[in-house]
Amino acid sequence: MDDDNKLIEERRAKLKALRERGFAYPNDFARAHLAADLQSRYAKLDIAALEASPVKVKIAGRIMLKRVMGKASFATIRDASGTIQIFVSDSDTGQEAHAGFKHNDIGDIIGVEGELFRTRTGELTVKARTLQLLAKSLRPLPEKFHGLTDSELRYRQRYVDLIVNEDTRRVFLARSRIVHAIRDFLLGEQFLEVETPMMQPIPGGAAARPFATHHNALDIDLYLRIAPELYLKRLVVGGFEKVFEVNRNFRNEGISTKHNPEFTMLEFYAAYTDYEYMMAVIPRMLAHTAQAALGSRRFTNQGNEIDLTRPYERLTITQAIKKYHPSVTDRLLNDRSALIGRLTELGIAYRAADGIGGLQLTLFENTVEDKLIQPTFIVDYPTEVSPLARASARNPDIAERFELYIAGREIANGFSELNDPEDQAERFARQARQKEAGDAEAMHYDADFIRALEYAMPPASGAGIGIDRLVMLMTDSPSIRDVILFPLLRPETE
Repeated sequence: MDDDNKLIEERRAKLKALRERGFAYPNDFARAHLAADLQSRYAKLDIAALEASPVKVKIAGRIMLKRVMGKASFATIRDASGTIQIFVSDSDTGQEAHAGFKHNDIGDIIGVEGELFRTRTGELTVKARTLQLLAKSLRPLPEKFHGLTDSELRYRQRYVDLIVNEDTRRVFLARSRIVHAIRDFLLGEQFLEVETPMMQPIPGGAAARPFATHHNALDIDLYLRIAPELYLKRLVVGGFEKVFEVNRNFRNEGISTKHNPEFTMLEFYAAYTDYEYMMAVIPRMLAHTAQAALGSRRFTNQGNEIDLTRPYERLTITQAIKKYHPSVTDRLLNDRSALIGRLTELGIAYRAADGIGGLQLTLFENTVEDKLIQPTFIVDYPTEVSPLARASARNPDIAERFELYIAGREIANGFSELNDPEDQAERFARQARQKEAGDAEAMHYDADFIRALEYAMPPASGAGIGIDRLVMLMTDSPSIRDVILFPLLRPETE
């Protein structure tokens, strides 16, 4: 720490000298070229070709490496596209400009004008004619060969992480491509992108504890959105038959490698379809996204090769439990006391009010889902834990609902939508009673949504995909904090 403080003081002294000369933080350099574009465009030109037809360039970027050798110096600078080498010498820039460059530090941002040439080792390089210090880095970057390795520091100082860690930049560039590919796919399927409120008088669309706030002018309490579902279905009522939203949601819950209180979801709905439609469209969407973002529909995640080209397995909750735990019998799965006994034996917490379906789900989530590596649809969820899903015509205790698991994580959740206003009202009432009994995650009764359904919503299906978890999957990132630029952290302590 003392060494860092000394370096910072030295750099502040350099900045003070620049201020006295009127050279600090100029804003008159207009960059004309990017490093990667130059590397690509002139990749095939050899030493003789560049000497015969000089290429003038004007680049800018951050100094990442610097080698000073008397009357000549080399440096590597990085811009948003990549890196390129520069060559600085007394004969090309003049002694004074070269001397000024020697005082520049790793991390400084400079502008360079000059011509392209190739070194004797064949590296494309800019021979500097003029140099300009554009921004002084007062803090030293982490050691150049090791980068920023402390996870907590990487998340807290993401700006430094992005400067020094190529893998971090790769992940967030991939995230951008993934979101773009999803939008491209859905627009191609004739979905309409919409935006719904992030502050809501009644939090709905999921079983989760919300964040509360207050609007002073209206003097009303509001909640940050836990899901956009009920607003998107209002739009289906209004005649927008295929809608989607890439949205930020907020849930006042714990933090883990799979959970951040602020996260990104895709939700999309299609009228005149059921959950079978969603189970057909999602594999096509994921295949399109992986191909567009990664260049392949096969990739590695935590040592497992994930193959999005193979047919997705489909299992009910009870089938999945029995597949991975052959000793579990149908008799146990349909006996509430036996289920409670098994959960207790395994040390798994459960809700005392849950029926057989809820207890089965708890057993599945705690003992099976981490074993679902290749894409697997889990279907036939209990109606009791699916308050917004249509019940199956063949069995009212089962909802037409699925969850998609890949690499041991839930990636998507979808169902045939419940469009019967009286059925929905009863389910909301049941949830409200659970909330009154102390369940902080139970849903509120949303009278306006019931009113919307009373105007008639066509049969429809919908699904949600966690964007953060999808990025984790496709970039082989072990923690959700690795794919959120600024994850929530405790405030720094002195």
